[in-house]
Amino acid sequence: MEPHQLTEAALSLPEPQRVELAASLIQSLEPTPDPEANAAWADEINRRLKSLDEGVVNLLPSKDVLAEMKRRRDG
Repeated sequence: MEPHQLTEAALSLPEPQRVELAASLIQSLEPTPDPEANAAWADEINRRLKSLDEGVVNLLPSKDVLAEMKRRRDG
């Protein structure tokens, strides 16, 4: 079956089936998990959580961060 035929067939499916198909297709494109990268991310997350717990860094409200981003963008 040609790609355009697959597309037409997929678009004719009911929405729940299209969602399931789309999720399967997206998952098939994701790279194989890299255990070393996952371990590095876990270490980074733990480092950041420790910094928060120890008061080394402070969180900012998202509205403040977004306002600052807009201010910088708009000059």
